[in-house]
Amino acid sequence: MKKSHDETYSIAIIGSRGIPNRYGGFEKFTEILSTELVKKGKKVYVSCEYAEEPKASKYNGVNLFYFPIKPPKMNLLRIFYEFLYDGYSLFWASRNANTVYMLGYSAALLFFIPKLFGKELLVNPDGMEWKRSKFNGLIKSLLKLSENLAVFWADTMIADSKAIKEYLDNKYNINSIFIPYGATKIKEIDWNQEILPGKIKNLKINPSYYLVVARLEPENNIKMIIEGYLKSKTIKPLIIVGDFADSDYENSIKKIIEGSPKDKKIVFTGSIYDPELLNMLRQNCYAYIHGHSVGGTNPSLLEGIISKNLVIAHDNVFNEEVCSKNALYFKDSDEVSAKIELIEKHPQNYFEFKNSIYNMAKDYYSWNRVVNQYNILFTPMSDLILIFDRINSENRGSLNKW
Repeated sequence: MKKSHDETYSIAIIGSRGIPNRYGGFEKFTEILSTELVKKGKKVYVSCEYAEEPKASKYNGVNLFYFPIKPPKMNLLRIFYEFLYDGYSLFWASRNANTVYMLGYSAALLFFIPKLFGKELLVNPDGMEWKRSKFNGLIKSLLKLSENLAVFWADTMIADSKAIKEYLDNKYNINSIFIPYGATKIKEIDWNQEILPGKIKNLKINPSYYLVVARLEPENNIKMIIEGYLKSKTIKPLIIVGDFADSDYENSIKKIIEGSPKDKKIVFTGSIYDPELLNMLRQNCYAYIHGHSVGGTNPSLLEGIISKNLVIAHDNVFNEEVCSKNALYFKDSDEVSAKIELIEKHPQNYFEFKNSIYNMAKDYYSWNRVVNQYNILFTPMSDLILIFDRINSENRGSLNKW
């Protein structure tokens, strides 16, 4: 990558809703990466959606800039709003930073903007967006076009899973860079009934419940998980953390739940952003059920793993890349039901799954490892040469002593 030495060298990370994280995976990724890069001496900007005054200009050393337009209340207008937001962020970042790191490619029609300013553009595609079942045919076609444009304009494509890298490299004959998402080691939290949300406060769930943490969308197979849970013989509750993005999908799931047996308890908590509460729920569940099917290394899966959970995951290349043989997999609701009954009948057979997958994740997916890779990626070549020269000089000095 073409980089020149400049004491004010800076990186702009755009495409998320902003930091501090109050939304999801990309936002948590942005928050951790940006703040850790600042600790390593990097100058970092992060784009944020509209915020009321007073707006913070910095967050833990990271420079923040804001889109001046309020987001719409109608979900239908959200796509157009995000396109404008990304366009604004691209223009601002291209004027003020040396390298622009774009998360997602829905605004790929505007990816030429950094080139107008002679700036470097890196793009993380966030999986195969065009495969998401929530989109209609027209939007899927536009997303396929956007993917092509992203590859065309980007100096470098970043893949957060090996499967995504293989797809990009084979389809577009490029050499993308694989850097996975990170998993944060979580301190053990004692069970505290008092901090539970009202919907589950009076439910006797500890320590036996199944947990789902996800955006409640079709490609995350929420319906499949619920149908499988209802088919199973378990009497353990199913706790689902997340919000519905579409009212039709929400209504279709409510119809499935209506008339379900009284011994089945399904509780939707909505989104939870309190890290202590969320980590407590993760650490104490009987098993974590992960239905994501489109994307790379999924943050909620890693956080379930690092919480030492037994994982029941949708059977696809992305989840298998992370979990390998240390999870139980499902492709339909019958298999969800079967896996639930299997672990309840023979729990001792799966104890080792938790330890094996945890030990792998804490090393391979450690944030320290991920940030170090990005730190090298965002270091100008001239600076790297100076670093290597200094290391070589120190090594020569050590040899001379002998």
